[in-house]
Amino acid sequence: MKAFMVNGIERPLDLLNQSKGKEVLIQLKGDRQFVGTLLAFDMHINVALDNAKEMQDGEVKKNIGLTFLRGDTIIFISPASTSLEK
Repeated sequence: MKAFMVNGIERPLDLLNQSKGKEVLIQLKGDRQFVGTLLAFDMHINVALDNAKEMQDGEVKKNIGLTFLRGDTIIFISPASTSLEK
């Protein structure tokens, strides 16, 4: 049985690997959103972001800079370029 691939993505973590060094949108529990450059992640989906910004209603609420987000608080991660376009 052959795995189905889209854009070279065969497993979920492949998408995160392709997103390293790029801007991502991260939705957290408690209705919080962050946008930043994905530097690194681990098997628990803990992530390190650079140039992180907390977003609210599509606008920057707070500039944070370099930050770490714990994986068990994350609902989803998406490439930011498509998620933030209006």
